[in-house]
Amino acid sequence: MMHWIILPVVLPALLAPVIGFVMRHDITLARIASVAGTVLLLAIALGLAYMAADGTTHVYRLGNWPAPFGIVLVLDRLSALMVLLTSALALIVLIHAISTGWDARGRHFHALFQFQLMGICGAFLTGDIFNLFVFFEVLLIASYGLMIHSGGKDRMRAGLQYVVMNLAGSTLFLFALGTLYASTGTLNIADLALRVPEIPAEEAALVRVAAILLMIVFAVKAALFPVQFWLPASYSNAPAPVAALFAIMTKVGAYAILRVHTTVFGPGSPGTEDLAGTWLFPAAIVTIALGAFGVLGARRLMPLIAFSVVGSMGTLLVAVAVFSTTATTAALYYMVHSTFAAACLFLIADLVVTRRSGDALQPELPTRQNGLFAALFFAAAIAMAGMPPLSGFLGKLLVLDAIREPGLIGWAWSAILIGSLLTIIGFARAGSVLFWKSTAITVPDAEDGETEDSAASIQPPLATVGQVAPVMLALAVLGGLAIFAGPVSAYLDNTSAQLFDRAGYVEAVLSPVEER
Repeated sequence: MMHWIILPVVLPALLAPVIGFVMRHDITLARIASVAGTVLLLAIALGLAYMAADGTTHVYRLGNWPAPFGIVLVLDRLSALMVLLTSALALIVLIHAISTGWDARGRHFHALFQFQLMGICGAFLTGDIFNLFVFFEVLLIASYGLMIHSGGKDRMRAGLQYVVMNLAGSTLFLFALGTLYASTGTLNIADLALRVPEIPAEEAALVRVAAILLMIVFAVKAALFPVQFWLPASYSNAPAPVAALFAIMTKVGAYAILRVHTTVFGPGSPGTEDLAGTWLFPAAIVTIALGAFGVLGARRLMPLIAFSVVGSMGTLLVAVAVFSTTATTAALYYMVHSTFAAACLFLIADLVVTRRSGDALQPELPTRQNGLFAALFFAAAIAMAGMPPLSGFLGKLLVLDAIREPGLIGWAWSAILIGSLLTIIGFARAGSVLFWKSTAITVPDAEDGETEDSAASIQPPLATVGQVAPVMLALAVLGGLAIFAGPVSAYLDNTSAQLFDRAGYVEAVLSPVEER
C-alpha cells in the first residue's frame, strides 16, 4: 500500500504541535520548521500529481481495513490537483507572512497554519463524507485562530460572525450525515454511489433531503448566494496573508459539490441527479451579480477584493452547475486561476495598505515604489477581471464556451460578461484613486526647522525582495497558466473524464484488499 498518499495529512499534523509547543517562543525556529514543512509538502504534492497523472485511482486504507468499513483516502487526478494547488499557494503565502513580519504578531501563527494545511489536504483526499465533516471542523478551528491573529476589535467581530456561520453549517452537515446514513447505512462515497441508485424513487425522500442539506453546507463553504454574506466581512478584516490563504477555502466547497454531487447524486440516482444543477445555477448567477456590484460599490480596498472573490466563485459554480465534462474542465481551469488571482490581490493590498493610513479608497501622499505597486495591482486586477493576456481571460472564455444550452446560455453569458465589465470598472476606479490621483498630491512644505529629508523620512521603508517575490510568483503562475493553457487543459480534460467515471472510482475504492 502506497503510504505517500497520507503524508499531506500526517506531515502538517505532526509538525503543527511541535511548532506550537516546542518553538512558540523562538520565531526563527518556527519559521524554519514551517517553511521546511511546506516545501516538503509541495514536493510530496508534485509526486502525488505525477502518480495520479496516468489515470489510476490510488486508495490508502488506514489499518488495512477494506472500504466501506475502514477509513480510506483516495488519490485521483482531481484530488492530486487540489493538494498541489494548496501546497503551492501555501508556500507563496508563507513567504509573504515571514517577509512582512505578520507571523511574528502572535505566537501560534505557524502552528495554526500547518493545522490549516492538514484540514485542507484531508478534505481533498478523503473518500468518506463523515471524514469530510471532520476535516471541515479542523479547517474551522484553524481558520478562526488565523483570522483573529494579532487581534483587534473589528477582526474579533468578523471572526465571531465567521465562526457562527460555519458552526451553523456544521450543524446542518451533521443533520445531513444522519439522514443519509439512516437511508443508506453508509457514508463512504464509493459505497453511496452504489446504494443511492438502488433506492426506489418513491422511497428516496430522505436521500433528497440529505442531498439538499449537503448542497446548503457546501454552498456556505463556497460563499454561494444566499449564504455568501460572511465572506466580505471576514476576508476584508483578516490579516492579508490569511485572506490570501483563504482563497483556497472557498474552493473546498466547490470541490465537495463536484465530488459528492457527481459521484453520489449523479446520473442514475433517483430524484437527485438534477437537484444540484437546478438550484446551483440560479444561485451562481446571483452570486456573480452580488460580487460585481460589491466591487463597484466598495469604498475600501480589502472589501473590494473580497467581493471580487465572491464574483469569481459565482463564475466557477456556473460552470460546475452544468455537470458535464467540458464545463467541469472549464471550472477546474478557472478554479486554479481564481485561487492565485485572489491571493495575489490580497498580498498586493497588504503591501499597499501598510504604507498608507488605511485601506480607504481615497487619495493620499504617494508612497515610494508607487509605480511598482501600481503595476502589480494592474496585472492582478486584469487577471481577476478576466482581461487578456493573463489566464483570467482564457478561464472565462472556457466557461462561456462550455455553456451553450438554450436555457442557460443567455443567463450565463449575460451575468459573466456584465459582471466582468462592472469588475473592471471597480478595479479601474480603485487603481486610479490609489496610484494615479495620489501622485497629484504634493508633500507639504517643510515647517521651520524641518528639512525635506526629515519630511521624506516619515515614508515607510522600501518593499524588500522577499516581500515582492510572492506577488511575482503568483503572477508568474497566472502567466504560466495562459502560456501553457493547452497542456493544462488537456490534463484537466482527463481529470474531468475521471471524475465522471463513477464505475472506475467505485471499483478502485471497494475492491478487496488482496487484489490491490
